[in-house]
Amino acid sequence: MPSPGNIISLDDVNIPFSLEAEQAVLGSILSEPECLSQVMVIIKPEYFYMPAHRSIFLVMQEIDAVGGKIDPLIVLERLKTEKIYDDAGGKNYLYQLAQSVPSTENVESYCKIIKEKFYIRSLINVSKDIIERASGSDDSADLLLNFAEQKIYDIRQGKLTKGPAKLGDIIVTEVYPELQQLSSADRDKYKGYTTGFVDLDKAITGLNKSDLVIIGARPAMGKTSLALNIARNTAMMGKKKVLFFSLEMTKKQLAQRVLATEARIESTKMRTGNINGEEWGRLATAAAVLSNCELYFDDTSEMTVPEMKSRIRRLRDVDAVFVDYLQLMKSGTRTEGRVQEVSEITRNLKLMAKDLNIPVVVLAQLARRTEANGKSHRPQLSDLRESGSIEQDADIVIMLYRDEYYAENNGEDSKSEEEKPAVNEAEFIISKNRHGPTNTVKVAWNGDYTLFTNLETLRNDM
Repeated sequence: MPSPGNIISLDDVNIPFSLEAEQAVLGSILSEPECLSQVMVIIKPEYFYMPAHRSIFLVMQEIDAVGGKIDPLIVLERLKTEKIYDDAGGKNYLYQLAQSVPSTENVESYCKIIKEKFYIRSLINVSKDIIERASGSDDSADLLLNFAEQKIYDIRQGKLTKGPAKLGDIIVTEVYPELQQLSSADRDKYKGYTTGFVDLDKAITGLNKSDLVIIGARPAMGKTSLALNIARNTAMMGKKKVLFFSLEMTKKQLAQRVLATEARIESTKMRTGNINGEEWGRLATAAAVLSNCELYFDDTSEMTVPEMKSRIRRLRDVDAVFVDYLQLMKSGTRTEGRVQEVSEITRNLKLMAKDLNIPVVVLAQLARRTEANGKSHRPQLSDLRESGSIEQDADIVIMLYRDEYYAENNGEDSKSEEEKPAVNEAEFIISKNRHGPTNTVKVAWNGDYTLFTNLETLRNDM
């Protein structure tokens, strides 16, 4: 037994793998090429322990991707080209694989054995990394725990860190399978998550995995309401698990707003309790509907990105994250100024979206100079407060604008009918869009219910 304070070495740990299972899977595919589609659902090339087996499987995938027929001779020719096998040894081994399969009916079971061994090997390797980091650095316990959590999370999500990958391999193992999914009959479940706004979804292709989406607006413009509306729509309509970080409002306040919006009850009535019998009925119906909604709130103040990542991992299987709002976040590290700190935060938020492979929607306050942006007051990218790298790191930037707000606050009732702003309308100004052109989407706004909806919904309700 090691003495207290000694570091345990993992150098002598036996590396688990199943040669027989790997041979059985490859042999099954060579005997019945139709098995490949079943196999690809369960395992990836890197799951094979033997390098030669990994190469054989990858070649099979490449042949299938171009519509070719998988048989020992064709596979051998590809392997010879890549100098993995010579003519004599390779031919004998491939035929041996095809003939030694107990039964192709058990191919899924063989795959599960390979997958199991791969994950155990991954845990062993990660344990080594954690030990090396913990014993050879001056990092705090919190940083080490975040490092360990990230490593374990990556294994669970099947996203282990890998080195450079060949273009052809990426096409075969990642691009091609995704295109097949997007072209399949159930393509909708592989597209970006819905925001609930038809025209916005068309413009940005929904909320896409690994995207950082910034929603900017001046105070009282309705950005928290918009974020809650989208989060609700994504959770309810898209049937996704959504986590909403609020650094300003409490969980109770947020739940109250969502409930009021769902029940179409004026927010003032919710605060005063002046609710009649019919409205109580609507509240009960709304509560029943929302009870099945996978929308979670976290109201911890002054959150850092590592803390958010840790909570996302612990909640498990989170599909989308919302943060309200950027300027209330802390970096957790010393910086020379607030601009640099915000830049570090946005960079880490983008990395979080990429690492966890989920969309991250972040609200941001706009600078006061929007008040002087000409007659329209419409915001621009440069209006992002402490902008730094905000617009650089973001995949999509949406500016929320309501012309009616300025008319109400600037006493513009003297305008002619033509000049007066559209009542109950708002604009989503898409100022940056990595997935398509920038444009403006018009939506309906109901201030009584703090609700943004499609314009068609408003017209149909009138």
